[in-house]
Amino acid sequence: MRTPTSPVSAAFSGYQKAVVGMLAFLQFAVILDFMLMSPLGAVIMPSLSITPAQFGTVVSAYAFAAGVSGLLTAGFADRFDRKKLLLFFYCGFILGTLWCGLAQSFESLLMARIVTGLFGGVIGSVVLAIATDLFAPQMRGRVMGFIQTAFAASQILGIPIGIYLSNRWNWHVPFLALVPLGVLAGLLIAWQMKPVAEHLKVPQEHSAFDHLRHTVTEPRYLLSFVSVLFLATGGFMLMPFSSAFTVNNLGISLDSLPIVYLVTGISTIFVGPLVGKAADAFGKLRVFYTGTAVMIVTVLTYTHLGESTLTFVTVINVVLFIGIFSRMIPFQALMSQVPAPTQRGSFNAINASVSQLAGGLASLVAGHIVQQGADGRIHHYDVAGYVVVATSLLACVMLWHIQRGIATPAAAPA
Repeated sequence: MRTPTSPVSAAFSGYQKAVVGMLAFLQFAVILDFMLMSPLGAVIMPSLSITPAQFGTVVSAYAFAAGVSGLLTAGFADRFDRKKLLLFFYCGFILGTLWCGLAQSFESLLMARIVTGLFGGVIGSVVLAIATDLFAPQMRGRVMGFIQTAFAASQILGIPIGIYLSNRWNWHVPFLALVPLGVLAGLLIAWQMKPVAEHLKVPQEHSAFDHLRHTVTEPRYLLSFVSVLFLATGGFMLMPFSSAFTVNNLGISLDSLPIVYLVTGISTIFVGPLVGKAADAFGKLRVFYTGTAVMIVTVLTYTHLGESTLTFVTVINVVLFIGIFSRMIPFQALMSQVPAPTQRGSFNAINASVSQLAGGLASLVAGHIVQQGADGRIHHYDVAGYVVVATSLLACVMLWHIQRGIATPAAAPA
């Protein structure tokens, strides 16, 4: 039986540290591209003269495209060097981001988000497969914690700068500025990362379709896919309209909006590694439940707010993202223990696909739940909050069953 200190004592090699840094840098570009849609929603909707329902469609288009792409690539995900697979999809993602920056209409932006989703949506699953291949289970909480700091970095550097560039010029500029940053991340990985092909030494199934079918129908994996569905629904319900709600309902000006994201990012960039260490030391499920409780209380508070001060709104956002991180990191670390080595790529691709499809559906539904009045105020945002609470509780039940399956020797992968 492991002692409480033994999992944390495992040290990273120099190359492992470099890999974590590269993956975090890459994740920064991918997450920022997705995250920019939410804070820029308050600018994009009036600029393109689109409704909340149409904006929800644009956000969901990325998710649906990513979901379809994940299913299509799942059968092939374990048949190639993971580094080459990562770079292939990353190149397509950069081209999609460039198209977003050049879009001049609702239709063009919709198509650009579809292309970006087709390539960008698969990247996260490949990153997880690489992290699982290169790091032992007792190190993965910390690995996921460091990789997820890219999420906080996008809050600190990307989103405030993106909003500033949008206010200074227009909403196209943040996407165009992201392209050279993304190219830099891709070149760094192509140059420094070693091939990740250890899984190719194990005999593979002859048919990619059979590989996909066996992964999808594996009883041990089904609960994982369902839990991802509930987990993704929550985030996509609130994010697309958070900036519009903050500006129009809470009374925070567009000029002050970057401050909210900046302070939130600075706070949460320290939380990721701490949550990862806590997950390794005290148990992933325990940390996940704690994060869920924090998030539920904060969501119910946030979605019922009226006009508030900048300080209070910022504090609420900080606490909300602490709760989100405290769910996301232990969840990913726990999921990394579920699949067999020869099915990690396909398992993660299907998980990502389910997540994106669920998120796309949630964004689409949220676009019809949430209404914008003539004065710009967002209505029924609290209803979306109730949906988040319900799906969060269901995810807790699913994860408890998954943890039991991992702990059972007979259920452990070969």
